[in-house]
Amino acid sequence: MRTTQHSFAGRPARHDKRAPPAWLYFAVCQLGWFVCVLSAARGAGWLGMLFAVAAVLWHLWRVAGPIREARLLALTVAVGMMWESALVYSGLLSYPSGTFIVGLAPYWLSALWALFAIQFNTVYVWLREKTWLAALLGALAGPLSFRAGAALGAVHFDRPLAAWVVLSFGWAVLLPALLKLARRWDGVHYAGQAETATRNGTC
Repeated sequence: MRTTQHSFAGRPARHDKRAPPAWLYFAVCQLGWFVCVLSAARGAGWLGMLFAVAAVLWHLWRVAGPIREARLLALTVAVGMMWESALVYSGLLSYPSGTFIVGLAPYWLSALWALFAIQFNTVYVWLREKTWLAALLGALAGPLSFRAGAALGAVHFDRPLAAWVVLSFGWAVLLPALLKLARRWDGVHYAGQAETATRNGTC
């Protein structure tokens, strides 16, 4: 009889795959952020896209529930691009490269959102139950990330004060909401297959 490992929630977890440690995800995604922003600032946003695609495929290959994670990533990117496009359309931000349709966000921002999403159930799993802390971190870190992007030449603040206020409030809502969704569609700690095997008496 095989020994079954148990997840933090007390449910049997799949043991054929295991996600890499959180620090590795953080390091990969921080590197990805620089690749995306610097390449976009030089008019080569496709380089960041290639990096993000590789990181996402690596993530989905490692996790226990790749379909659940893929669904989470797809929705996060869709929500993120709508939010970014709203900022551009309102005249708060503008981007020097990668914009195919006037008033919409550049394509390469989807890479940043994908890299952000693969950290929800790895790096930020501890934050999922701390709604107010997530809101506070979002309000602070969101605008600072855009400010760093502006310093590297990837984005322009056309209306700085208004942009800071909107970014702060927007991220205070987005981060905790997306983390709640990540908890529901958690494919990293998914135990569905192992539970089925246990019911069938194979573990």
